[in-house]
Amino acid sequence: MSGIQRTALILTIIGAINWGLVGFFQFDLVAAIFGGQDSALSRIIYGLVGIAGLINLGLLFKPSEQRADQPEARPTR
Repeated sequence: MSGIQRTALILTIIGAINWGLVGFFQFDLVAAIFGGQDSALSRIIYGLVGIAGLINLGLLFKPSEQRADQPEARPTR
């Protein structure tokens, strides 16, 4: 997994936690930290989380890792 995908995954997890807080407690943590839903910084965070979600769509179509019980293919020199 590349650094961009890891960053995107972290942002997606933050977004999921925030949506969970909104759904269960009607509390928007991003808005509370960064000055409301209409503040520029909150909108940037929301945008980054949205882009991260799009990047993570690629994980759905990525082939799964090789199973542990299968021998690894070693590159030839």
